[in-house]
Amino acid sequence: MYKKILLLSFLILFSIRTFGGGFQINEHGARAMGMSGAFTALANDPSALFFNGAGITQLSGTRFMIGATLISPKASFRGPSPAIAEYKLKDQLFNPVNVYVTHQATDWLYFGIAFNNQYGLGTKWDSDWVGRFLAVETDLKTYYINPTMAIKFTKELSLSFGITYAIGTVTINRNALLTPFAGEANVNLEGDGHATGFTAGALYKPSETVSFGLSVRSENTFNLKGDATSKGPAALSSLLPKGGIEAKLTTPLNVTLGTAVKPLCNLTVTGDIQYIGWSSYDKLAVDFTDPKLEDLSAVRDYQNTFIARVGAEYNLCECLAVRAGVLFDKNPVKDEMVEPTLPDANRIGLNVGLGYKLTSNITVDAAYLFLRFSERTITNSKVSYMDGLAPFNGTYNSSAHLFGFNVSYNF
Repeated sequence: MYKKILLLSFLILFSIRTFGGGFQINEHGARAMGMSGAFTALANDPSALFFNGAGITQLSGTRFMIGATLISPKASFRGPSPAIAEYKLKDQLFNPVNVYVTHQATDWLYFGIAFNNQYGLGTKWDSDWVGRFLAVETDLKTYYINPTMAIKFTKELSLSFGITYAIGTVTINRNALLTPFAGEANVNLEGDGHATGFTAGALYKPSETVSFGLSVRSENTFNLKGDATSKGPAALSSLLPKGGIEAKLTTPLNVTLGTAVKPLCNLTVTGDIQYIGWSSYDKLAVDFTDPKLEDLSAVRDYQNTFIARVGAEYNLCECLAVRAGVLFDKNPVKDEMVEPTLPDANRIGLNVGLGYKLTSNITVDAAYLFLRFSERTITNSKVSYMDGLAPFNGTYNSSAHLFGFNVSYNF
């Protein structure tokens, strides 16, 4: 029984927290990033394959775009209450990449393929810190491939549809108390899986100065398989979590509506509202490959949420554009469920960027985003860190710096 409870709690941490709001990456193009990601109704470079596939009907010939985003998160925790000791997340640098290729087949038919990392990042705390029974290290990587077809039905209306194939890998490490015995163990889980889904988009341009966009990214269900290993007292080896595990994990539905207007010939202003269906996390079912162990299920209660974005682009001259934007990202995690694997909170993002046309065929884009998370004080935690006895109340402070760059080539 002890082994099952310990392993289940470990897997709940693995399956829910590593795919929380803070691990969804939306920065997959420096031009869009400079406008806070409000790109659904503009979508006029190859990153449209992520933001709104219908936008590739604006791209003539064959186009290639490659880039990356450098992400440097910072976080600290003060507590557990009533203590006020401060613990800081170790510095890490993440670099999700993006590659896009689009091709105009006819006057009305367009194709494209995208590669990017839509979920990822991780957290790393000191191995002896107070929250080590909740989290020491979390590392998640996903690799998405998305071929897309777009059709220009009329001069004003274009639609797109794409297929998504994704691969995910995860490593989770934390400590576990060996109650009722003395001492603790270090538990490590490594697993991987794949998922499929679809994307769809629509772009409507009633005039040269106004456009509307719709983008849909479906839920993706990962079929995860992994192995748990443990290090602890040799005399208690039979109690330590180990063996094969299988679980299904569904990433949320994303639906984004956007508009773009051109009040001046050199100025474009955009706005997006992105719905994220995190309520797909109603429960987690874990299957043990060992038939001697009973399969388990745990209820979770994530909330649907949204991101609001406003951006602008101003062309200083034919070869140079400057951009800026702001976003508000509402987190999906209730106060009582927040813990250090994902110290999430509502966040404000401030964006700036620029684009420079080196030649008639080559464009370089760069962007910077500062994310400031609201300070979040937890007083009603349902997350315990001492064998189910002590709630992990305290105060989280987080921020992140993101740098994006892309190079585009038009054949």
